[in-house]
Amino acid sequence: MPDVHDLIIIGGGPAGLTAAIYAARANLKPLVIEGFGAGGQLMLTTDVENYPGFPEGIQGPELMQMFRGQAERFGAITIQADVERVDLSERPFGVWVDDEEYRAKAVIIATGASARWLGLDSERRLRGYGVSTCATCDGFFFRDKPMVVVGGGDSAMEEALFLARMASKVTIVHRRDQFRASAIMADRALANEKVAVRWNAAVEEAVGDEKVEAVRVRDTVTGELEDIPAAAMFVAIGHDPNTALFKGQVELDDAGYVVTDGTRTSVDGVFAAGDVQDVIYRQAITAAASGCMAAMDAERWLEATEDVHTGAPAALTAKEER
Repeated sequence: MPDVHDLIIIGGGPAGLTAAIYAARANLKPLVIEGFGAGGQLMLTTDVENYPGFPEGIQGPELMQMFRGQAERFGAITIQADVERVDLSERPFGVWVDDEEYRAKAVIIATGASARWLGLDSERRLRGYGVSTCATCDGFFFRDKPMVVVGGGDSAMEEALFLARMASKVTIVHRRDQFRASAIMADRALANEKVAVRWNAAVEEAVGDEKVEAVRVRDTVTGELEDIPAAAMFVAIGHDPNTALFKGQVELDDAGYVVTDGTRTSVDGVFAAGDVQDVIYRQAITAAASGCMAAMDAERWLEATEDVHTGAPAALTAKEER
């Protein structure tokens, strides 16, 4: 049996690294297995202007490097490798990386979610230069300019309505002749004078050399091509939680998100934080907040089960933090 860690955190985005900061300050010496996608979706974001404390904005990768440095300063150990499998059926829990086995008394799942993309070469090339999956994050950069939202569900309606507050015009591109969104969301979008819809259209290309200048669509009925002028294209076709590792291990909902009560999962001693269990907000700051909660919940759970190292100082209480 390998050495048993107090806590293993799986995932190195805002949730996982914030959990690591709090757990390390509680002297749990957490092991953070970040994965090769360390940093989460912020690694695909050029400028972050809505994270508190950075009035001039900050690059997404730079922000995540600061998260990691802060966690390591307090004693967190980070590994940039993908977890291959887990065993949460008994304690200490098992986690395997490159055939190496790790054991822990408690685990925090913070593997995040991945936005669905269209799979276009131009989409990848212009990601961060007008192509985005987050209107809340990036819409501000294109205020008073035309924008395109791709999708037909509630998420697309929400993105379009949010962008309509700042865009000169928002065009929703949908490959069918009716939305999949709920009636109330669809009606709101259709009633907005700044929102137009291009029905029966599939995106062929984000047009532009260094930034988005237009969105090329193909009519699914006639096959004709059309360029819609736009400074930005927001892809809103859904997210997939990164939970394949945990199927059959913890309770997941129908969409694959980890089911939690607060941050507690269906397995005693296993917690979840961030986009892997958040189907509503999906922001860096809310992920970080839930990472803090998961670390505090894990520390208190370990203390209650008398698993914390003897003599280790307890974590700060919420009152002491304030």
